[in-house]
Amino acid sequence: MTDQELQALVEHISLRDFGKAFKHHAIFNSRLKTTGGRYHLTDHHIDINPKMLTNFGTETLEGIIKHELVHYHLHLAGLSGKHATKAFKQLLAAVGGLRYAPRLKSSGQLAHAYEYQCQTCGQVYVRRRHINVEKYVCSRCRGRLSLIGERTINSEVG
Repeated sequence: MTDQELQALVEHISLRDFGKAFKHHAIFNSRLKTTGGRYHLTDHHIDINPKMLTNFGTETLEGIIKHELVHYHLHLAGLSGKHATKAFKQLLAAVGGLRYAPRLKSSGQLAHAYEYQCQTCGQVYVRRRHINVEKYVCSRCRGRLSLIGERTINSEVG
């Protein structure tokens, strides 16, 4: 989907579900990593994360567009567009928008996992960060820990 197609979709959803025209710009913004979309208070344009379409489909994309349009229409009406307000929650429920964007998995980012083993009882601990083996001991028997290996794992965002 191109930015022009997104613009047309946002205008269509705004007229269909809100009964009001969307008179500003809607674009895809690939720099958004942890959010589905963003409404800008200053110039009223909407950014949409393109991964919401590629990873979750058009139904999720429409839910995110509705969420951002709730911010848009409330702000232009002079009301607060904050998530916690009663007006926001009621309008979002009325149009069937998404309250939260689904979580994205990272695009193959690799993380390290460090394996430690108790020298006394053999308990194995896997940690994403190094730990100071001089400071920390086994939680089971209070024995000394030693680094036994390091491996690469797939990580998730969040």
